[in-house]
Amino acid sequence: MTLVVLGTNEPEQLEEDLDVFEAAGFHRLRDFATVPEGDSVLGVTGGGAELLRDADRIGIKYVLVHEGDSDGDPGGTYERAHHRVESEQLAELAKHLRSRRRPLVTCLAFGYKNGAPADAALLIDARFLDNPYWVPELRDRTGRDPEVADFVLKQPSAVKLLDDLQRIVGDLLPHYHEKGRMHLVVAFGCTGGRHRSVVLAAEMARRLEKQQGIEVEFVTRDV
Repeated sequence: MTLVVLGTNEPEQLEEDLDVFEAAGFHRLRDFATVPEGDSVLGVTGGGAELLRDADRIGIKYVLVHEGDSDGDPGGTYERAHHRVESEQLAELAKHLRSRRRPLVTCLAFGYKNGAPADAALLIDARFLDNPYWVPELRDRTGRDPEVADFVLKQPSAVKLLDDLQRIVGDLLPHYHEKGRMHLVVAFGCTGGRHRSVVLAAEMARRLEKQQGIEVEFVTRDV
């Protein structure tokens, strides 16, 4: 069961946001006193710092999502959010937060020039690798192209990184499962999010897909 606490700074927006989660199969809650069977969502405006402290004190497990601008409340939903999103991103997030029998690992490629993802459990900076951007015949291609993948994966340090990271992810997944976290984001960043990060994320996804008992997706944010 997944319990989502959904915060926003706009009370009139909260109803629309909750509707998105209901459409994804979540039950709407009024408070923590009536938690039903199955996935559920509780809406909060104005920060909700006291409510979150109460939930922590009595050991309630939840995923904290904040939509929109900061609520300005120290310890509130914006400051403590596991996921900070805009309204158009809620439907996709709700789908990922649904309870699942098997854990989902998202291998995400992004560009630092557009900001790092806030929800990454593991964030890998790929900028130490030689950059295909500086190879004229590769500059206009992306990490999805075999020539770019070959350029990156021929670097021994890239292969060592992937080997080590694959072991780390395998070790971490059972511990996340114990804590009720069924979605692990492994984010790979490079300058523009088009070359090195894409190659590494795609290769990690390919490797993890061979493991039993997990689901894997490959996402390119900036391509």
